[in-house]
Amino acid sequence: MPIKHAAVKQLRKDRKRRQRNQAVRSELRTLTKRLLSLLAARKLDEAKTLIQMVASKYDRAASRGVVHRNTAARSKSRLMRQLNRSAA
Repeated sequence: MPIKHAAVKQLRKDRKRRQRNQAVRSELRTLTKRLLSLLAARKLDEAKTLIQMVASKYDRAASRGVVHRNTAARSKSRLMRQLNRSAA
């Protein structure tokens, strides 16, 4: 257990941030899985609208430091590539 007041406060802040970051990461995973299931079912119209939302969520998470910007770019790129392959 921390002894200094500042360390206690930092622990509180870290816990809040961890919960917030976990929620964002969980939402990203859920949306990604939903998009992949739409692609597997060949529902391209729904997938195209969902991929815009997913890309936006990845960008927002990267800007807030939840995921690294290169990780966000890589994930978006892979999803876009799968969508384009399904459309072709």
